[in-house]
Amino acid sequence: MPLVLGIESTAHTFGVGVASEKGEILANVNSVYRPVAGGIKPSEAAEHHSKVAPEVLKKALEASGVSMESIDAIAVALGPGLGPCLRVGATLARYLASLLGKPLVPVNHAVAHIEIARLSTGLRDPVVVYVAGGNTIITTFVDGRYRIFGETLDIALGNLMDTFAREVGLGFPGVPRVEEMAARGRNLVPLPYSVKGQDVSYSGLLTAALRLYKEGRHDLEDICYSLVETAYSMLVEVAERALAHTGKNEVVLTGGVARSPLLANKLAKMAEARGARFASVAPELAGDNGAMIAYTGALAYTAGVTIPIEESHVRPLWRLDEVEVLWRK
Repeated sequence: MPLVLGIESTAHTFGVGVASEKGEILANVNSVYRPVAGGIKPSEAAEHHSKVAPEVLKKALEASGVSMESIDAIAVALGPGLGPCLRVGATLARYLASLLGKPLVPVNHAVAHIEIARLSTGLRDPVVVYVAGGNTIITTFVDGRYRIFGETLDIALGNLMDTFAREVGLGFPGVPRVEEMAARGRNLVPLPYSVKGQDVSYSGLLTAALRLYKEGRHDLEDICYSLVETAYSMLVEVAERALAHTGKNEVVLTGGVARSPLLANKLAKMAEARGARFASVAPELAGDNGAMIAYTGALAYTAGVTIPIEESHVRPLWRLDEVEVLWRK
């Protein structure tokens, strides 16, 4: 049973995990960069990752109870993500692979979110709703790859909520703060509902919600309520279309925003209405983490996927549907 050490550093999280292709998670240690103000600053996040990397690696190995010599391969998220952050993880992974003579396994960050969701929920062939700070994608496995059946045309759902929360003084992370305020809202204020075919567009919704707040004619609770209802309903609509189009009977929610019970509840009701099963990734595995890179790396390694160190360039714009998923038949 091959054991793989995985390194995650695509955005605000530096993580190290150890896992097998059978789904045994031996370690999952993560450190999150939190900006003092504003959004993620790539250079500061990369500096954070560089500082915490040795300690996170040490703690992950201690938690796993295995030595570096017992690891069969080193997996690393080469994209998509922020260039400066990706380079920290890639540099460490190359060093370990070279030093120990271990194979290097490239992992797509988005694919890892899907695989860890399939593992934690037990759903085998779901329509995947992947929502995070930087991604909003509806996808499922077809003919050897995860094909995209809908995505955001501009900003991601997590980015929408984080930006709105920051601008109105609710703080970070945005999703729980906005949802908490929305729970006290009673009046639905009209906001742009932008579904374009199978895709969604959130930038106009953000602009309109911020304009309402600055005008001061509506309570913040009502604006948050309206923002949440509009944004989530758009996502559920395109997810339902993908479910109907593909004919699949499972839906899984993954990514950092998967921790939202409100969004999960809306998707669960949609799935139930269509006779499909629904599940959400385990909360501790929803955000970026090293375990998902280790596990997906183990799946890939077992399927024969490795990369020469000299070719392991980071790929900030590496799309989900560019990856050949050789471990799924």
